[in-house]
Amino acid sequence: MRLVFCGTPAFAVPVLEALLGSSHTVELVISQPDRPSGRKLEVQPGAVKQVAQSKGLAITQPEKIRTNQALQRQLEAIAPDAIVVVAYGRLIPPWMLELPPHGNLNLHASLLPKYRGAAPIQWAIANGEKETGVTTMRIDAGLDTGDILMQERWPILPDQTAPQIAADLAKIGAKLMLETLHGLEAGTLQPRPQPHELASLAPILQREDGRIDFTQTADRIYDRWRGFQPWPGAFCYLRGKKLTVHAMQVPQTSSHSGDPLPGTILREGDHLFVTSGNGTSIRILELQMEGKRRMPVSTFLNGFAFLPGERLE
Repeated sequence: MRLVFCGTPAFAVPVLEALLGSSHTVELVISQPDRPSGRKLEVQPGAVKQVAQSKGLAITQPEKIRTNQALQRQLEAIAPDAIVVVAYGRLIPPWMLELPPHGNLNLHASLLPKYRGAAPIQWAIANGEKETGVTTMRIDAGLDTGDILMQERWPILPDQTAPQIAADLAKIGAKLMLETLHGLEAGTLQPRPQPHELASLAPILQREDGRIDFTQTADRIYDRWRGFQPWPGAFCYLRGKKLTVHAMQVPQTSSHSGDPLPGTILREGDHLFVTSGNGTSIRILELQMEGKRRMPVSTFLNGFAFLPGERLE
């Protein structure tokens, strides 16, 4: 097939590389414009652009696509058999949906119709799911509502974070996209409508999603920490200053006595526990106070004295 590929971040790279290693030809790569990133906010190309440049592929980075007549003429001249879209970050306009005979094919990082939206991996982990997967679908005008082409399931292990699961799903997704293209080309793959009544949403993450609610159980807090890596992470406040928790775990047994309020700090030697919902507690392993460097709890405790009954909020 003659293909156009749309994608921007690292998650999309394995699919692009799989296409380049196949019998298909990628005639054009469409990626988001370069954006400032990192602490110095230096303008950096996305991971897809970097790979495309290294392979000598044609690249375009339009600011807008919905009414972009130059892009429309460019794609019409290419006449792709399909447009492959992976984490591109833009809604595909109607003219683009109607252009290729096999449609616009998306790799989505969930078992649709579950977790439609911008952050399916993060919300699946944050909600304590034990399983996720990838779906290839034919994009329509809705938000991840198009017909399902193929799916593959993948386990979420208890200690895995969002970046780790994303790397796994990108790899199996690349293989699944090749299988999808083969099935469409051979005429053996039949799209099937999504059962929309089973749909759930995975909205774009907000900074406040990372704020720890200590009234929740320790398992729930830990799952949200795993899911919201690397951003928005997990944070709370101590004496009015932001405290970021970089590493935590759920103790096998809860060691606190009495009934302290959620968020109460419990120090045991070089160990730091915080009470949470249902009599549970979280053990903090690594943290960073606002304006300070990241450090293990033992280092932090050497220079900080908690007041009796002090709480994180």
